[in-house]
Amino acid sequence: MKSIIELNAGLKKQIDEIAEVAGYLWQRGWAERNGGNISVNVTDLIPEEAKSFASLQQVKLPKAFNIIANNYFYVTGTGKRMRYVATKPMENGAIIRLNETGDAYDIIADQLVIPTSELASHLSMHSYMREFRDPNMKVVCHTHPTDLIALTHNKRFLEPNVMARILWSMIPESRIVVPRGIGIVPYNVPGTMELADATILELEKHDVVMWEKHGTLAVGDDIIETFDMIDTLSKSAQIYLLSKQAGFEPEGMTNQQLDDLVDLFNLPE
Repeated sequence: MKSIIELNAGLKKQIDEIAEVAGYLWQRGWAERNGGNISVNVTDLIPEEAKSFASLQQVKLPKAFNIIANNYFYVTGTGKRMRYVATKPMENGAIIRLNETGDAYDIIADQLVIPTSELASHLSMHSYMREFRDPNMKVVCHTHPTDLIALTHNKRFLEPNVMARILWSMIPESRIVVPRGIGIVPYNVPGTMELADATILELEKHDVVMWEKHGTLAVGDDIIETFDMIDTLSKSAQIYLLSKQAGFEPEGMTNQQLDDLVDLFNLPE
C-alpha cells in the first residue's frame, strides 16, 4: 500500500517542508530530546482515495472542536524527536482526521503514531484561526529557542510590548518579519488548556507568542514563514545578549527609524 504522501504531490511538498523546518529546529538547538511540536491543517491536500482509509486508532478529545470538524492535520508525535521528524516525518508524526462533531479523531496515516500531548492546545488554536483570524492560517509551530527563553527569565521583558520593542530595534528585519509584535503568556503547565486559552487571547493581536520560561509559538499560513519569524527574533535576541555580554547596552533603532519601516513595507502600526 502506498504512503498517503505518495498519492498527492501537494501533500508530499507540505510534509517535506515540515521535515525541513524540523531539521532547522534541531540544528538551532531549539528541540532538545522531544521538545517542541508542529501541526498543519492539510485538509485541502488530502487525496480522495485517502479519505476512505481505515482508522488505525480513534481517540476522544477533551472538548469538541466543531469549527474544524472533518478536517485533516499532520501532527508531530508525542515523545518523538524533531531530528527524526526531519528525516522520517511519517514515522514520527501522523495524519489525523477529526470526526463529524470534532470531539474525536482518527489516526489514518501512515503508522500508529500518537500525536503530541499538546494536540488539544493546537486544535484550539487552529479552531480560533479558522473562525476569527484567517482560514488560510493553517500552521502552529512550537519550539524552544534558547536565547528567547532566556529573556523571559527577566520580569522586565514580560511587561507589555517591552520584548517586542527591544527585539524590533536590534535589526530592521525583526520589525518587518514580525510586524504584529510578540504576545507574552505567564508561566503555565505545558500542555494544559489553560495555557492554550491564554495563548489564544494573545493570538488576537500577535502571530508569535512567548511562553514564560518555556518556549515560543508561531502561527501562520506557511510552515517556513513561521520558522522565519522565530528565527529572526532569535537573531535579534542574540544581538542584544552579545552586546550585554560585551559590557554595553545596545543602542537599538530609534522610534523614528522603526516608524520609517511602516510606510515603506506597508506594516501594521
